Amino acid sequence: MEKSVLAVTGSIAAEERECPFCAETILKTARVCKHCRHDVEPLAADDIAPPAAPSQTILELPISHPQASNPIAAASLPPVAATLPSLRTAPEPLSTMKFVMIAAVALILVGAGAWYFSHSGPFPPPNVTSPSPVAAVSSGTKPRVGAPGAEVGLTSEAANVNPMDGLKYVWIPPGTFMMGCSPGDTECADDEKPQHPVTIAKGLWMGQTEVTVGAYKGFAAAMGKGMPKAVGFNPGGSRDWSNELMPMGNVTWDDAQAYCSRAGGRLPTEAEWEYAARAGSTESRYGVLDEIAWYADNSGRERLDFDSILREDRGHYLERFADNNNTMHEVGQKRANGFGLYDMLGNAEEWVNGWSDKKYYQKGPSQDPSGPTGSCCHVQRGGSWSDTLIAVRVSRRVGPPPAVSGVGDGFRCGGEMFAAVHAEQDAKVEAPAAERGSTPGEVHTRE
Repeated sequence: MEKSVLAVTGSIAAEERECPFCAETILKTARVCKHCRHDVEPLAADDIAPPAAPSQTILELPISHPQASNPIAAASLPPVAATLPSLRTAPEPLSTMKFVMIAAVALILVGAGAWYFSHSGPFPPPNVTSPSPVAAVSSGTKPRVGAPGAEVGLTSEAANVNPMDGLKYVWIPPGTFMMGCSPGDTECADDEKPQHPVTIAKGLWMGQTEVTVGAYKGFAAAMGKGMPKAVGFNPGGSRDWSNELMPMGNVTWDDAQAYCSRAGGRLPTEAEWEYAARAGSTESRYGVLDEIAWYADNSGRERLDFDSILREDRGHYLERFADNNNTMHEVGQKRANGFGLYDMLGNAEEWVNGWSDKKYYQKGPSQDPSGPTGSCCHVQRGGSWSDTLIAVRVSRRVGPPPAVSGVGDGFRCGGEMFAAVHAEQDAKVEAPAAERGSTPGEVHTRE
C-alpha cells in the first residue's frame, strides 16, 4: 500500500501554494491562511497548474483483497502469489503407468506360457538320449516324437491295448542311463553298487500298469489254471478276487513269465525295468513318494510313520499294520512317471527276468545286460504297499526263489508285444471267401 499513499500525496501537493505572509503551505484556492489568518487572494484558474498525471506505478499495484467481514478470517488470508497455482489434478506419473502396463503384459505372457507347456509336454531331461511316446499312436505302431519328463504322465491315447490280455502298453524308446545307486542315496545296499552306464539299444513295449486281477483271470481260464490263494485286499478284508482292478498278487516268477509269454512278450530285464522306472530321473524316486506310490505309510486307513514304529515299537509292528487296514490299491491311481507308467514304485512288487547276483553290477555288460545265467533266486523290483521308505526306491533289488510267492508279489510284462500279436493274427486269418461261399466283394479283416 506504500505506492498508493505516495501517489495520493503527490496529487495533493500539486494543488497547494505558499502563504505570502507566513510561507506556510495553503491551498491555492484558499482566501484566508489557516496558519496566520491573513487574507490571501486565491489564484486564478489559469494560474492553477493541472494536476500531475498519476504515476505509472499505480497501474502495477496488486489488486487488494476486499476486507472480509470476519477480521480473523481476513487476517488469515495468504498474500497473493506472483503465479497462481493450477487447480487441475496432476496426472499419474508416467513411470507408474509404465509399470502397470509391463505387469499386465507379463501376466499375459506367463499365462500363455503355462497354456503352451501344458499342451506341448515337458522339456527332455538331460540324461535320456532318445525320444519317448508323447503323441498318440495307432495300435502296434511306435511313437516318433516327444521326450520324457519325470513325474509327468501321458494321455491314454499314447498307450496301445494288447488284444491278448486287454491291458495297455507304452512304447519305451532306446537310450542310455545310469543304473544302480542314485547320487546322494544313503540307503543303498552293496548289490546296488557301483552306479554304471547302461545302454538299452532296442526299445520295447511295457505294461502301463501292473497286471490286474481281471487280466490274470482271463489267462488262468484260458490255460485251465486255478487262481492262486486270494489276497485280503478287498473292502472288509474279504479274501477273494472280486475287485478286478487290483494288481495281481501271490504270483510266482514261473506263473508271471507264463502269463507274459501268452500275452506276446516276456518279463523285462532288470536294466529295462530300471530304465523304464526312472524315465529320465536320476533320483532314488522319480517323484514325491506319496504322489507316485502306495507304500506302508499311506496304504492304510490313516497315514502312519511305519519307519518310526519299526524302530520304536517293533513288537507291535504287525499288529499296528493290520489294525490300520493297510492293503493294495487299484492300479493307476497315483501319478505316472515320465514314460506314462503307473505304480513302478509301491503297490505290488514286480518280478523281472534276471537272476539274482549281488556282484553282477561289477562285471555285467554295459549294453542290454540280460542278467546272470543262473542262481538260486530271481529278482523283484519297486517295493510294495507293505514296504517302508527304504525299500521303495528305483535301484533296490530283492531276490526270492522263483517258486515262492507273497501277497505283494506282482508283475508287468514287456517286450515286442505287438509284433507277436500280429504274427498270431496272421495265423488266424480266415479262409478265402470262395471257400466259404461268400458273396463277391466281401472284405475280410483281422479279428
